Amino acid sequence: MKMSNTVSRRFQRSLIVFPALALVVTVGCVSSSGAAPSPEAKKTTTTLKKKVVVTTIAKGAVIVDPTALSVLGTISVQNEYKTGYSRSLFKHWIDANGNGCDTREEVLIAESHSKAQVDAYGCKVIEGDWLSPYDNVVHTNPSELDIDHMVPLKEAWDSGAWNWTATQRQTFANDLSDPRALIAVTAGQNRSKSDNDPTNWIPSQKSYICTYLSEWVAIKAHWDLSMDQSEFGRIKNLLTASCATATVASWGSAPSSTTTPVTAATNPAVTSATTVAPVVTAPAVTTVPAGVSGAPEVTPVRCKKAEFGQTGQYKGVAYVCSDHRKDGTAYSVGYYMWRPA
Repeated sequence: MKMSNTVSRRFQRSLIVFPALALVVTVGCVSSSGAAPSPEAKKTTTTLKKKVVVTTIAKGAVIVDPTALSVLGTISVQNEYKTGYSRSLFKHWIDANGNGCDTREEVLIAESHSKAQVDAYGCKVIEGDWLSPYDNVVHTNPSELDIDHMVPLKEAWDSGAWNWTATQRQTFANDLSDPRALIAVTAGQNRSKSDNDPTNWIPSQKSYICTYLSEWVAIKAHWDLSMDQSEFGRIKNLLTASCATATVASWGSAPSSTTTPVTAATNPAVTSATTVAPVVTAPAVTTVPAGVSGAPEVTPVRCKKAEFGQTGQYKGVAYVCSDHRKDGTAYSVGYYMWRPA
């Protein structure tokens, strides 16, 4: 009987289920897209010190992107690792998807407001229509542009990439998974920026500063890179003073480029094996009608997915946030641009 009672008590204890302690915190960082409303109400359960907290997301509720300030607060502050950097440690520009276009050409094709012209014998962009957001200067000649790593390679190295594998560094240097990572800008602006963080360099175009800071924060958070104290403090002060409502959208999923392999047969910019098509003129623009003269002023660079379909004006011309150019050709996956309506 004594043994039977012992076995019974052990059996009863074996039925006890110990609650797990779980805390899941998700901070989203992209380009430019807001989360879609859930079609049904969802419940998330978090257990803290054995106290269950239930949060209900109502049907049709919109999940708001976190502010850049709140995302900044998740980034670790550490002294920079100042030794061992070499640009050769970040292999670029590569043809990641094997379509004949390296990363530089992919960005030029994706960001051109008109359909970029590409030569017949290799993926080399020869003309397009770009607006450099750092200085608000329009370019049609790609040789006037650099592809800027929003967070420079040396800055990434000093902030944690020194501890990455070669593959991780290559992925960072050629990151086409989100439009914030790489951007076509006036070459002089890129070289003026060099490897400086916002402590020592911010764009001269004041209307772009909040976007610049939020994109810097998004990349640092996505890649789990640290900030030094002066960088963190400078960004926090600027965001607090002028950009408190700037948000950080969730990071985009890695897109397959919409660019086709470049051959004489498939390149749409080529009329024959030896003749390059005439220069593509910029699409006609529509003047803002008097009835919408109060439309918000926008800058003809990237817009957010959440702004898709919204209209604005730039220098008296109607603009719309779109995923395709006025001639109907699509921007690369994940790209949304303010373009003439």
